[in-house]
Amino acid sequence: MRDGQSAWDYVIRVTRPALLLAPRNYLADVTVRLSEAKIQDAVSGRDTEPIFDWLIASISLQGISDAIALDYDARHGGIRHAEIKSALRSPPLCPKLRCYWRFDACSYRKGAKTCAEPSLRPFCPLPKHPLRKGLLNVAAYNLFLFIRDVCDGDFVGWIDSRLEAADTGVGVPGREQRMQAALLEPLGHIAGVGPKLWNMMLADLLLAGDPQRERWVTTGANMIAIDTLIHNFLHRTGVLRRLGAEHAYGAGCYAPNGCAAIVSGLAERIDAREFNPANPAIFPRFVQHALWGFCAAWGRDICNGNRIDDRGRCQSRQCPAYEDCDRVALKGPRG
Repeated sequence: MRDGQSAWDYVIRVTRPALLLAPRNYLADVTVRLSEAKIQDAVSGRDTEPIFDWLIASISLQGISDAIALDYDARHGGIRHAEIKSALRSPPLCPKLRCYWRFDACSYRKGAKTCAEPSLRPFCPLPKHPLRKGLLNVAAYNLFLFIRDVCDGDFVGWIDSRLEAADTGVGVPGREQRMQAALLEPLGHIAGVGPKLWNMMLADLLLAGDPQRERWVTTGANMIAIDTLIHNFLHRTGVLRRLGAEHAYGAGCYAPNGCAAIVSGLAERIDAREFNPANPAIFPRFVQHALWGFCAAWGRDICNGNRIDDRGRCQSRQCPAYEDCDRVALKGPRG
C-alpha cells in the first residue's frame, strides 16, 4: 500500500473530495420533494393512492432522461391508481389480471402487440394507457395488484409489518440488511422494476415519509443503488483492486464483496454528521449519493467517460482526488 496505508485508509482518502463536494442539504431536498407529492400525509393516513402515483411517476423515468419522460407524460398522460382501480372494478376477462400471483405470466409487449392471452387482448385494459413503453403498463398493473392482493391495499401497513418482523433489535449486526431484504425481496418480483430503482425509491420514501418511524429511517439510510458511474469510479480510483473486489458491473455489484458492500463499509468508517449535523452518523445512502454526484454529468461532472479517456489512465489533473487516485484504466491499454 502507498505510504503504508491500509486499504480502507486509502478508500477514505480518495473518496473524501466527493463527500466534501456533496450537497449538504440532501435529506432536506428529499423531504421537500416528498412533501410536494403529499407523501408524508399519505404515510400518516395510510393512504396508498398518492404513494402508488408517486412510485409510478418515478418508475416512468427509468431508461431515459427525466426531461424526455416528463414531456411524454405531459403530452400523452401517465397512469394513476384511480385509473387502474376503475379498469379492474369489474372482474376482468383475462385470468392474468384477476390476481397478483397470475399476472407474472402476462407477457404484454406494446411494440409487438402481443401477450399471453392474444384472443382477449381487445378487452384488456393495459394497452389503453398510452405510456412510453409497454413495460411501464406491466409495471403499473403488477404493482397495483401487489398492493391490492399482497398488502391488502395498505402499502404503509405492509412496510411496517415487514420491517417489524425482520427487526432483530437495535445494535444487532445485520439488522439493517435484514430489514432491507424484507422489502426488496418481495418487491423484486414486480416486473419492470429492478433492484437499483427500488433502492432509490424506497430510500426516499423511508427516509422522509415519517422521520418518527425509526425502522423506516434506518432502513432507508442503508438503501444503496449502484449504477455504472459508481462502479466505474470505484474501478478507476483503484478501490476495487485494493480491496480485492474487482468484478464486472452487474450482479457482482451487490455481491458480498461488491460495490454496495464497499459503500456500506465506507459509511461505517466515517461520520456523516460532519457534512450535515442532521445526517445519521452512519449513512450509506448519503455516501452513495455523494459518489454518484461526483461523477454524474448533471452533478459535479468530474469522474466519468465524458471527461476521461478510459483507454488509458486518467489524466484529469483538475480532479480534486487526482494526487491520491490510483487512476486505474477502465478499459485495456490503447492499441
